[in-house]
Amino acid sequence: MQDLNDLLYFAKVVEHGGFMAAGRVLGIPKSRLSRRVAELEQRLGVRLLQRTTRRLSLTEIGQQYYQHCQAMLEEAEAADEAIARSSAEPRGLIKVSCPELLSKTLLAPALPRFMARHPLLRVQLDSSNRRVDLIEEGVDVAIRVRNVIEDSANLVVRRLATAQTSLVASPALLAERPAPRHPADMAGWPALTMSRPDGRGQWALLDQAGHAYTVQIDSPRLMTDDLIVLRDAAIAGLGVAALPELVCHEALQAGQLVRLLPDYDIPWGILHAAFPTRRGLLPAVRAFIDFLANELIPPDHPVYQVAP
Repeated sequence: MQDLNDLLYFAKVVEHGGFMAAGRVLGIPKSRLSRRVAELEQRLGVRLLQRTTRRLSLTEIGQQYYQHCQAMLEEAEAADEAIARSSAEPRGLIKVSCPELLSKTLLAPALPRFMARHPLLRVQLDSSNRRVDLIEEGVDVAIRVRNVIEDSANLVVRRLATAQTSLVASPALLAERPAPRHPADMAGWPALTMSRPDGRGQWALLDQAGHAYTVQIDSPRLMTDDLIVLRDAAIAGLGVAALPELVCHEALQAGQLVRLLPDYDIPWGILHAAFPTRRGLLPAVRAFIDFLANELIPPDHPVYQVAP
């Protein structure tokens, strides 16, 4: 008798590019998953996957079989969603990824309201600055801030808000040299930047007419993936940093930091929720995304402007 789980296992191996990745998502040991797919091939009498030491690839018949498996799984998912939607109350586990700073300043104050409203829901929150792979790690929603939203065939993006980003430095650092009036004047200033693999940095700016300028930074004095560390280093006078308003607003208000090149704009940060593309969202995930869009940012927030 055919075990439909084998079709699911095979489809997940293809979708995630290997037995180990698929096993992590399914919660099944790699060895068991490999054995089940091998048994499926034996029962069908064909080879579905071409295995090498480095990678897996579909055979021609495997590609056809995978398409049928996908169609079957989509129909099964649609059936589950139809049942789930019939329930008036969203339920189940939502896996959420959010940068540490946003978790503390935005999500933490709002999340209890959402969970109190939906007592049958559970939330697993990963507060981390690392870039997560939603598909690979089974994350339902990732809250992110980017100056430019990347196009992806596998993800849907919902804009939540925007916030200004500014070049800032301490008054003490500004007292040591003339204030810059043009991006070219930034040459030679000590720079504090977000970490990049090449060990360099850059600041992109726009003038009032929309002309773009790029300040290349070959040897940043400090590189880190922690915005709070950048802010504190800038306050201490170690260099110039490009900081989102959420991070530097209070320091600017207190006079600990000063904006540089106020006539030039850095592209505003776009706060958004990213979630995997699928035929239909489960009610729990849809309810959470709607909550983020409607209630995460208060209308009078001093930094973020709610997206229309």
